[in-house]
Amino acid sequence: MIELRPFNSLGGANHGWLDAKHHFSFAGYYDPARVHWGDLRVWNDDTIQPGTGFPAHPHADMEIITYVRSGAISHKDNQGNSGRTEAGDVQVMSAGSGITHSEYNLEKEATQIFQIWIIPTERGGTPSWGTRPFPKGDRSGHFVTLASGFAEDTDALKIRTGARVVAATLKAGETAEYSLGQDRKGYLVPATGTVELEGIRVNARDGAAISDVQTLKVTAIEDSEIVLVDAS
Repeated sequence: MIELRPFNSLGGANHGWLDAKHHFSFAGYYDPARVHWGDLRVWNDDTIQPGTGFPAHPHADMEIITYVRSGAISHKDNQGNSGRTEAGDVQVMSAGSGITHSEYNLEKEATQIFQIWIIPTERGGTPSWGTRPFPKGDRSGHFVTLASGFAEDTDALKIRTGARVVAATLKAGETAEYSLGQDRKGYLVPATGTVELEGIRVNARDGAAISDVQTLKVTAIEDSEIVLVDAS
């Protein structure tokens, strides 16, 4: 089963400095049919204006993955971590028992991110943060795991949940496959481009909620950059 969630159907609000679209219920947006998808709780599509951002605020018991689509985001937290993550790269924060952090766009251009929250397998634990580059050329034509809670994914950023965040860049006409598994849930969003998913057209920034699909086949209608969460 695949449920298309067009970009223009998403919740959200434009705060001036932040234009936020929510694939799931978040902040002032609530839709009882879109609270979560398995353990995937949040997928926000944020555009942050230059010199602005999220001031220090707390989180606990959540795995928070930030995929930078354009520009860069600068992180700082009360655990002594700080860093800058730029377009195409990923940062992960395991909030654990509690962490306070800020995220700012210190660039001269708008920054666009996907912020993804996944419910952890266990509550508590020591908070952590990390970032690393994922060159788009390395995922050309196939999926690469960016963040994972599975031990076998040694090249991915670690998250404390039974989920993966994967991505691929496809040229028009290319097809990539991903083994999702019958009892798993997938949520796919093209950062750019348009793809066909089991006969369904998914445009840039649309969401596709996937279940009961063993092997997912994604064909690019035009050059595309896609992100997929595989969750229980």
